[in-house]
Amino acid sequence: MAPTVVAMPGLQTGRATSALKIADWAKGVRLLGVDFTSAPRRSKSITVASGHLSGRGVQLETLERCPDWASYEAVLLRQGPWLGGFDFPFGLPREAVLDLGWPLHWDQLLAHCTALGRARFRAALDGYRQTRPVGRRYAHRATDLPARSHSPMKLVNPPVGLMFLEGAPRLMAAGITLPGMHCGDPARIAIEAYPGLLARSITAHSYKSDEKRKQTPSRLAARIQIAAALRKGEHALQLKLQAGDEQLDALVQDASGDLLDATLALMQAAWCLHAGPPGFGLPPGFDPIEGWIAGA
Repeated sequence: MAPTVVAMPGLQTGRATSALKIADWAKGVRLLGVDFTSAPRRSKSITVASGHLSGRGVQLETLERCPDWASYEAVLLRQGPWLGGFDFPFGLPREAVLDLGWPLHWDQLLAHCTALGRARFRAALDGYRQTRPVGRRYAHRATDLPARSHSPMKLVNPPVGLMFLEGAPRLMAAGITLPGMHCGDPARIAIEAYPGLLARSITAHSYKSDEKRKQTPSRLAARIQIAAALRKGEHALQLKLQAGDEQLDALVQDASGDLLDATLALMQAAWCLHAGPPGFGLPPGFDPIEGWIAGA
């Protein structure tokens, strides 16, 4: 299945479209970066970074926390045009979907998984894992290998499967377009982001933890390094983060890494916006059941 063609309002797509026209148009598009959790609460909120392109830079405007589903779903319904990078898997490995006998169309797959609910979804993945050989318990998507991301079949440390279950259906319910996967509102575009992919282009050191005992000076130093590299554009995407001193301090001082991860996802969304429609930098012909991580 070929990727869905997406044309956001105000932009004519095609070979004749110049980079300058894309840059002019993109100035009116808001950017979002979302650090996701499958169980939002005050102590562990979904975190959203908002901004816009500014030349070859990204202006960070706001950092906000969504402590419950209602506040997060309100973000999804905000009027476009916007493009957001969301840190959760949009799909499942085709190998696993075939083995489990689940629907092979993305919207039908999401409806099936939603109908299962958490308990039966978890039981299905636990049971499937036991049928696989030792060393290959987790099926992976094609994008997981170059991105070095966890399999969406994983349920703990981190619970990526539950992030898919809670995240992807909400994008579909909100009527958002996922290039190459689902055609919805052309003014609200979602791409799959993975902050760790961008962070590793800056440092191989761990930079975050939700556990107090692991919130060490070395992780603080890594966050300082990442924030400095983003500001200078010294990373894989080569976009400069434009942010105030208080904002940068907030990114560094948040030991959980949530604010920094949302900002990294924001940078990945900006890279996709620079790439422009219809694919927004995603490879042509990727598997619409699996999805693809921006920049992988």
